[in-house]
Amino acid sequence: MFRYVFLAATLACGASTVSAATLNTLSGEAPLVIAHRGASAYLPEHTLGGYELAIQMGADIVEPDVGLTSDGELVAMHDGTLGRTTNVADIFAPRNGGYAVSDFTLAEIKTLTVTPTGPASTSYPGFTPSSPDAFKVPTLSEVLDLVNAHNTATGDRIGVYPESKTPNRSELSRKIVDTLNAAGFTDADQNSYMQAFSHAGAEEMATYQTTLGMDLSVAALGAAVGDSGAFGVYDYTTGSISSLEALSLFADGVGVSLSSSSLSKQFIESAHALGLEVHGWTFRPTSIEQARTQFGMYFDMGMDAVFTDYPDLGVQVRSEFATPVPLPASLPLILAGLGALTLLPRRSSLA
Repeated sequence: MFRYVFLAATLACGASTVSAATLNTLSGEAPLVIAHRGASAYLPEHTLGGYELAIQMGADIVEPDVGLTSDGELVAMHDGTLGRTTNVADIFAPRNGGYAVSDFTLAEIKTLTVTPTGPASTSYPGFTPSSPDAFKVPTLSEVLDLVNAHNTATGDRIGVYPESKTPNRSELSRKIVDTLNAAGFTDADQNSYMQAFSHAGAEEMATYQTTLGMDLSVAALGAAVGDSGAFGVYDYTTGSISSLEALSLFADGVGVSLSSSSLSKQFIESAHALGLEVHGWTFRPTSIEQARTQFGMYFDMGMDAVFTDYPDLGVQVRSEFATPVPLPASLPLILAGLGALTLLPRRSSLA
């Protein structure tokens, strides 16, 4: 009988929904899905078309890596060179032995087309990009304009997550901050972040933005290292380790590789105790079954955000993980029946 009484009391005291899973994120809210280089498993990476598709797939944030042209303009490009992702070799001869982004002007880069890599294609079923330059190399300002236009038209709160690429350069980092400021990405509640693998660079962005009255979140990237009580993040640019305590003095989060052996529930809990979010990169499941396993494991740990080439799969698993499960409409009748059971006389244990 006790189990019936306990169940009735639990249901009667509960809300109208039951959570599908415990949300152990720092905020207690559902983890964020970050479109890694856009919807890069489906369309050419770092293009307006790829970012737009990611937004349509339900991503919370789009991530533009940012490089600097020879004339000081910011472009969305992961690599320090143009060769892997564009048709630059078909149009230009090598400069200084290669195709460094920093050796070409913005006007020259704008003549290039971004080509698909990996599993990506030049089209996606049912999707037509709104931009006529959907697969050209965009500037950071063009990416921000795309997101702003979407947010204005829909009332959504899609964020951006630009990365100041290595090597660490004050000119690049400060121009990223200035561009975000000019586009109105200035506040902590805008789902937006700035990031750098250089921890000194991340700190510089954090410090510089305060002089402009901005309050965007800042993340330091690297690999999770250490063990309980002594966790840190490895800085690939210097070969040094920054403790979580040191990072918490200027950063709002850490972005850590999934290959990090120390990336555990204990690492995430230690970061949370210092007010740091934990964002993991890079999730590349190719099926919903793989996605449920990969995302689900880290959602259970309390990871706050995931970088993924497959934002649609991340959004689907996040929805399954975090969406409350409605209680049955017949709940009042169930409670009444269970309540009646509690009023029945107890039978003798000798009967």
